[in-house]
Amino acid sequence: MRLLHWTLVITVAAAWITSDRISPLHEYLGYGAGAAALTRFIWGFAGSAYARFSQFVRSPGPTWRYLREVAAGKAPRYLGHNPLGGWMVVALLSCVGALVFTGWLYTTDMFWGYGWLASLHGWLGWLLLILIAFHVAGVVFTSFQHRENLVAAMFSGKKMPPEADDIS
Repeated sequence: MRLLHWTLVITVAAAWITSDRISPLHEYLGYGAGAAALTRFIWGFAGSAYARFSQFVRSPGPTWRYLREVAAGKAPRYLGHNPLGGWMVVALLSCVGALVFTGWLYTTDMFWGYGWLASLHGWLGWLLLILIAFHVAGVVFTSFQHRENLVAAMFSGKKMPPEADDIS
């Protein structure tokens, strides 16, 4: 899963850098990001325990409760994704999927040259950038809140297990 995460980071960043013009490189990077996102989506149903959506995508009630706990400075620590992080995974994967789809549509004869589609693709790119900023801010905030290095855990795949009284 970490490989998919960092593949997505690299392909999205490179696609953003090449977004100033339509080019085969930009298209290939977009398809690479789409392949990584699709693989992560599948892994969310067939992967390991902490990779499964059923483990970390919570219903609205527990998610709002977690948000209130974050605001109060009393949010519990999670060994996997917390409820807000779970929904961020869904939002990021959905946005990448929509970007890939609109980018692909733009290469078809039926939709080539449509301004609204190019605008939609551009706006989705900006939305993804905003989501990424919130994602990074959440990782940094949670790292400080729980006094742990989540970035290191994203590279190593290792996170200290919660204390016996702090299991979430």
